[in-house]
Amino acid sequence: MTDLATVDIDELKTKHDDLDKVIWKEEKRSLPDEERIATLKKEKLFLKDRIALLQK
Repeated sequence: MTDLATVDIDELKTKHDDLDKVIWKEEKRSLPDEERIATLKKEKLFLKDRIALLQK
């Protein structure tokens, strides 16, 4: 694996973790925005798939 791929994976993992925190905060609101949560979860899944592809 190249250093560039490692950096990309680390950045993607950080973004993935950040999205997890944003989703958690949104879900804890008294009136969570379900549409925003769905969008964030899709983005998180996309990042997870990219990470998996880069780790192969």
